[in-house]
Amino acid sequence: MNKMITRIFRVRVPRQLHQEFETKFLSISVPYVTQYPGLISLTLGRPILPHSEEYMMISLWESLAALAVFAGQNCDRAIIPEGMEKYVEECWVHHYEVFGD
Repeated sequence: MNKMITRIFRVRVPRQLHQEFETKFLSISVPYVTQYPGLISLTLGRPILPHSEEYMMISLWESLAALAVFAGQNCDRAIIPEGMEKYVEECWVHHYEVFGD
């Protein structure tokens, strides 16, 4: 039985680029991810504390195989669509198998 996989992408964006980043995150990154089969849901988050520069994208995938179609066999690497590179000061990717249902 395939287990669903949660992928959490966190990215630190310089404060002066936040507004521009948010527009491009919605217009470039979201369509890039949502084109892949096996994606169940996608959630975006922005910083709420004045000193924070970290955004996140949580994607839920129907299986590890579906995630691999999107991210490749080395799914621990960040996928940065063309046009988004300039906003990434630092980023992280985390994966979790969904359980308990």
